[in-house]
Amino acid sequence: MVAMAWLLAMVMATATFATTAAGAPVAGTVPGAEWKRIASPESVGWSSDKLALAREHSKSLDTAAVMLVVNGRVLDEWGRTDERFNIHSIRKNILSSLMGMAVVKGQIRIDATLGELGVDDNEPALTASEKRATVADLLKSRSGVYHPALYETPAMAAARPARGSHAPGSFWYYNNWDFNALNTIYEARTKTGIYTAFATQLAKPLQMQDLRAQDGSYYTGKESIHAAYPMRMSARDLARFGLLYLRGGQWARKQVVPATWVRQSLKPYTDTGADGGYGYTWWVSVDGRHLPHIRVPAGTFSAQGWGGHMVVVVPAYDLVVVHRVNTDVSTQFVSDTQFAQLLQMILDARVSP
Repeated sequence: MVAMAWLLAMVMATATFATTAAGAPVAGTVPGAEWKRIASPESVGWSSDKLALAREHSKSLDTAAVMLVVNGRVLDEWGRTDERFNIHSIRKNILSSLMGMAVVKGQIRIDATLGELGVDDNEPALTASEKRATVADLLKSRSGVYHPALYETPAMAAARPARGSHAPGSFWYYNNWDFNALNTIYEARTKTGIYTAFATQLAKPLQMQDLRAQDGSYYTGKESIHAAYPMRMSARDLARFGLLYLRGGQWARKQVVPATWVRQSLKPYTDTGADGGYGYTWWVSVDGRHLPHIRVPAGTFSAQGWGGHMVVVVPAYDLVVVHRVNTDVSTQFVSDTQFAQLLQMILDARVSP
């Protein structure tokens, strides 16, 4: 981990960048050192009354914070948007962004196999077949490696297929082993710890406001040699991360995450059914399918963490929705269905293009 005192001293003007061609990421404003707020929802085609209904509905849930960003400015927010909660699996999207930077630099090849990279695990060690899995397979959660993993839920462990039941690349299973091994590969190939890389390569250029050195710590255990890497972030800092991907990896006229990596990450390599599709750690909509019982605009994608942590990006509306839950309290939980109902109310608050 690394000290982050520089976050307090950074100052950058709000910036825009040129409009891109049709089908490209949404171009527009990004925040500077502080978020700017839209004067009124109605001024950008949203309804204050309908947003108030969404806010009121969230009081019936275990929602801790919501932040809505339209056109790069705050449309509405409520709850503890500056509090650093565990982001759970959204950490995997952070790692994927850093992996993309390393791939472009030539530090990592996505077609490299676990065998080539010298990746193994404790007994029972990986088989020759499992070692044929590539970095790309891990990013897509299609490794075929079903070794016990750290920091997985009981449901994930119970659903884990038998060792050797699927060849690398042939089957999708949301697998913490893949994501943990990816970080082992990242740190070995770049010679940089994930928390240091996140602070310097993402948090600094995005001017994240709330990050502290103690907001990341490794999780280790006997099940595997590949540590998990929990992180804590605020809603308003996660909104910057979502906006970065809405802007195609560009921030204040600088390409932070390679544009080609953003495009590759948001392709649905697997159709997961009601959830839509799965890319490089990102959940992506397919034919309007993304969350239970609702239809979302084409191009919608999200980063999702256990317990109701969500960063939903809706390019059709130039919108980022961040939803947080205080999962430090074991009873606090918002299901995908509950969040989907709240998201539908938020989307319904858009009254004009």
